[in-house]
Amino acid sequence: MTTDVTIIGAGLGGLTLARVLHVHGIPATVYEAETSPTARTQGGMLDIHAYNGQPALQAAGLIDEFRGLILEGREATRVLDRDGTVLLDEPDDGTGGRPEVMRGELRQTLIDSLPADTVRWGYKVSGVRALDDSRHEVTFADGTTVVTSLLVGADGAWSRVRPLLSDATPEYVGTSFIETYLFDGDTRHPASAQAVGGGALFVLAPGKGILAHRESGGTLHTYVSLNKPQDWFAGVDFTDSAVATARIAEEFDGWAPELTALITDGETAPVPRPIHSLPIGHRWDRVPGVTLLGDAAHLMSPSGEGANLAMYDGAALGKAIAAHPDDVEAALSEYEQALFPRSAAAATEADDIFRLCCLDNNAPQGLINMFTGHE
Repeated sequence: MTTDVTIIGAGLGGLTLARVLHVHGIPATVYEAETSPTARTQGGMLDIHAYNGQPALQAAGLIDEFRGLILEGREATRVLDRDGTVLLDEPDDGTGGRPEVMRGELRQTLIDSLPADTVRWGYKVSGVRALDDSRHEVTFADGTTVVTSLLVGADGAWSRVRPLLSDATPEYVGTSFIETYLFDGDTRHPASAQAVGGGALFVLAPGKGILAHRESGGTLHTYVSLNKPQDWFAGVDFTDSAVATARIAEEFDGWAPELTALITDGETAPVPRPIHSLPIGHRWDRVPGVTLLGDAAHLMSPSGEGANLAMYDGAALGKAIAAHPDDVEAALSEYEQALFPRSAAAATEADDIFRLCCLDNNAPQGLINMFTGHE
C-alpha cells in the first residue's frame, strides 16, 4: 500500500496534524498501536494554553468544541506544607488563560472530527526503513507494510520513527511519579478533597512530593513524586497493590493524614511513571520525506507544555504542508526551522519548572515564588 501522508501515533499531536490536513483537503492516514480509542485510559486533565494549544485547536476548526469540554474552576492552585498548612491558595478567577479539559475527551473530539477511516487501530510499528525517492516503508507487527512519501513520527517518547533522523534516546531524569485515583472524593474522602481544593494541589519537600488534581465527577487524581533511582522502584512489588502502596506511603511518614490518604486510600493500583527526557535543544539534519512532532521530537520534563506543544506542532506542520502542497521538502524545512528553537525554549522552561517542583532543596518555596511572580 502507498499513501501520501502517513502519521504514526494517534495522540493529540498526530490527530491535530490529521485534522488540520483534513481541513485543507489533504488526506492522511494515522496508524496507532492501540486497538481502539478506549483501549486504555487517556490520563487526567490538561490545561490548554492560550499561546499554543488553543491556536492549534483554532487551526483545526475545533475551538467551539474545545470550549464545551472546559471544566470550570479547575485552574485553582493550592500549595500546602506537609502538615497541611496552606501556604498558597489561588482561586480560579477565569483570567488564567489555561482552562482545563479531560485529555480523553479532547482526544475523542479530534477522532470524531476525522473521516471514519483516517485512524487505523491495532497497527504496532515493528520497523521503518528508507527507500529511494525520499520514500519510507513502515512494517507493522502483523507483517503488513505501507510505503509513504511523507512519514511523520507522532509516536511519543519511544518513537520508532526517530532513529531515521536522530541517535538521541530518552534518559531517566532521576524522578518517578506514582499515579493513583480516589473517586467521589467529596463524599468518600472529604478531608483529602478539602485539602486538594478546586483544582491543583502541590505538597513538596526536598526529594519528594504529593501532587493532586480535582477532575470531573469529584475524582482526585494523585501523582506522588519521588527522586529515586530506577533500581529503587524495581525493588517495589507493584504487582501487589497493598504492598506497593504501603512502601510508597512510608516515604511520607509524619505528613498530615489527609495528604497521605491521597496515597493510602487510592482506589486504583499504583502505577509507576518514570520521567524521561531528550536532550534540551534536540534537533536533527533535514532528512527528505520524514519528520517528528510532539514527544518524539522534544520529550521534556512534565510542565504542562507537552500536550500543548504536540498539538501546536501538528497544526504548524499541517499548515506548512497546506502552504506547500507541491513541495514537501519546503514544508518540512519551514516547519523544522520554527520547531527547533520553539521546542528548545520550552524544554529549558520545563526543566526550570521541574527543578522547582522535584529537585529544589528549598521546596516548596521556589514554586511559591514562581506562582507569585517573585524571583
